[in-house]
Amino acid sequence: MPAATNSLTVTAFALLSLRIGLGSMIIAHGMNHVFGGGRIPGTARWFESIGMRPGKVNAIAATATEFFCGTLLLLGFATPIGAAALIALMTVAIVTVHRKNGYFVFKPGQGIEYCLTVAIAAMVLGALGPGRWSIDKATGWWQYSRLEGLLIAVLLGLGSATVQLLAVYRPPKPAPG
Repeated sequence: MPAATNSLTVTAFALLSLRIGLGSMIIAHGMNHVFGGGRIPGTARWFESIGMRPGKVNAIAATATEFFCGTLLLLGFATPIGAAALIALMTVAIVTVHRKNGYFVFKPGQGIEYCLTVAIAAMVLGALGPGRWSIDKATGWWQYSRLEGLLIAVLLGLGSATVQLLAVYRPPKPAPG
């Protein structure tokens, strides 16, 4: 196999692997909201406890976003939009839960390390695109440059997170003393 062809195949495989990893991970998070632990009512109570009000609306929105962006990433369809949704999810998680716990994920309450890494990986997919083995590539449905993909993923992701936080995040008051 010529070196250029081999390089393209390796890149396609790497992007497919990243899409499958991120997409299936975030779909599993959505499934956990529906089928695990406290289900949607428990997730809603947790959202309320961290200041995301109304909890039920936010639980349903987060679950739908996790299914939506995970599916887009798995399929390699409208990839910058799927990446933007994942960046938005991780940004909201960082702001509402993890930033007060520092950087490292192994700290009590978990730091931002995991969410930041997932958001960066989503940004990379937005910029590089889904690769040859994707619906975007197979259909030619959406052709965008790497800069356009990066800008869509980052600006739409951070913009969506900002709008959501401004609209529904009301942090709990710290306990006195």
